Amino acid sequence: MTDIPLSASGATPVAKRRRLNPTAARYLSAFRTPKGVIGLSILTLMMLAALLAPVLFPGGYDQQGSNTFAGPSGQHLFGTDEFGRDIFVRSVYGLRVDLSLILTAVPLSMAIGTLLGLCGAMAEWLGAGVQRLLDVIIGFPGLILGVCLVAILGPGWFALFLTILIGGLPSAGRLARGAWLTQQGREYVLAARVLGVSRRHLLVRHVLPNALDAIVVNGAVWMVIGVYIEAGLSIVGLGVQPPTPSLGVLLNNGLRFVSQSPTYIIGPAALLLLLAVGVGLMSDALNEAVNRR
Repeated sequence: MTDIPLSASGATPVAKRRRLNPTAARYLSAFRTPKGVIGLSILTLMMLAALLAPVLFPGGYDQQGSNTFAGPSGQHLFGTDEFGRDIFVRSVYGLRVDLSLILTAVPLSMAIGTLLGLCGAMAEWLGAGVQRLLDVIIGFPGLILGVCLVAILGPGWFALFLTILIGGLPSAGRLARGAWLTQQGREYVLAARVLGVSRRHLLVRHVLPNALDAIVVNGAVWMVIGVYIEAGLSIVGLGVQPPTPSLGVLLNNGLRFVSQSPTYIIGPAALLLLLAVGVGLMSDALNEAVNRR
């Protein structure tokens, strides 16, 4: 009588562990590695700082002062700009723009790109046509694509959003199409077709799980690229427009006054590099986790 509750209680944790989705468990294992822990910690701290910026700095990012071009100090960690505004405060507010871009545009780009890549499952001519469209997009590097969109839409957040979204479509589309072409010739897929299994079921059950790992890692890598696209376009004045700050806008301003205040660009550049390093470490950790599959 006493053995039953002991065995039942002992089996419960095992049962709970088995109920965890293998794909989710594999991704979670990435964040137990040193790279994953460091990358996630960096990104979490930066996200918290960006979200809490209005609480931490209720005066806002455009509060001016009389002390212009001041160097780093205890009162102004990154110094002040040409209008006496705190560069550190503006950098933290600028993180909100960069994070809002990569955390919205990149997931949406991966989802749309995956759907475009799977169009070949509906009709082969449609899949081939979509791939030619993606080839055209590949012909435009991120900055050139951004310049074209800015010329049409004007500079601002939405143009940056579309640049990152459209630029990420080809990689996700090719990964999804490659998974479909690989799986459709497998024996179990052919047998399923003979038995009358729908293409929708094949896509959901077999193709997407085989493509998901590569698409997730690609999305993490594209977040790093998105950070640099925002910085590159904003540095040349085609991104978010002042006085709204972003890391690229601050670098653009700092380059114009680097002779008067050499430390102007150090703080924003350090945050930009730290953001790229954090996301890059997470992508490396995810890549190593899926390769251990």
